[in-house]
Amino acid sequence: MTLSKHYLLLSELSDMNCKVPFHPFHMQGVNQELSEVLNQLWRLDTNRLKPGTDYRISLQGRAGYVAQGSHHARDRARAPLFSYVNEDKLKSIETYAHFINLLDNYEMSTGVSETVTSEELRENHLFLDAILETDVMKHAHKYLVSKGQSPSDQTQFKRQLYDIWFRLYHRDRSGGQDSCGFEHVFVGETKSGQEIMGLHNWVQFYLQEKHDHVDYKGYKARDNKDTPDEDDHVLNLQFSWKGLVKPVGGSFIGVSPEFEMALFTILFLISTEKMTSEVVKVDEYVMELVVYRHGRSIGTSFPKLLSSNNRDL
Repeated sequence: MTLSKHYLLLSELSDMNCKVPFHPFHMQGVNQELSEVLNQLWRLDTNRLKPGTDYRISLQGRAGYVAQGSHHARDRARAPLFSYVNEDKLKSIETYAHFINLLDNYEMSTGVSETVTSEELRENHLFLDAILETDVMKHAHKYLVSKGQSPSDQTQFKRQLYDIWFRLYHRDRSGGQDSCGFEHVFVGETKSGQEIMGLHNWVQFYLQEKHDHVDYKGYKARDNKDTPDEDDHVLNLQFSWKGLVKPVGGSFIGVSPEFEMALFTILFLISTEKMTSEVVKVDEYVMELVVYRHGRSIGTSFPKLLSSNNRDL
């Protein structure tokens, strides 16, 4: 593992306020079985939006180094990341529509207890019901049952998904139940008003950017040989959110919420380690997938693009 790769991982996992062991062996070789399963999910993801048609991104400049906790970053991107998103299409797809309804259900800061209203509880269940009807989640469920990691009964599987993603827990020890996996990964949180944690979802990024809460600072790449393309579905980004800077955050672009939920649920359940890191090749992308567990729930999860189109491998 190069220092820059290790920095990307450390920067992300500082989200969890923990010490991350340096494990060079994480980077050795692609997990073939996991890659095969995830490629099946990729092929089944009919709700994935098409770059250049359903949305357009503008990568602009390559972002520089920024220390964690910094409030300033040199802006290498004058324009937003998303120059166009077909919102009508987005809202016409059931899983996206229910997903978007969840994005305003959380307190931004850790340490502030979450209150789940009956309406928010209903929205959580409607979202899970919608994704469970997709071929992506059906295939993920079938795979997890075959591995003995999930119950075959769909109601019990839904309960398992709820525990992994929506069950509240203490992230900041000074507060009450202030966080959950879904909030951290898909919505984003702040810690002590000093740093951004999570926020790895492209729909949330786009909507926050549209409302001038997010300012895209540029893409992150290890060197000039690995510059991303504007049709890439995985990116490493630098951005500010409500005045705080995220030095680097990995994100899928254009994929459906059910694809991300399925992928990270599988990664979470195939290991009992505190941190699970696997290198996979999905479509043309070689990426490192990372999941950090918080008891029976997800603490954080994100992709980190290593190479696209087999460049520089």
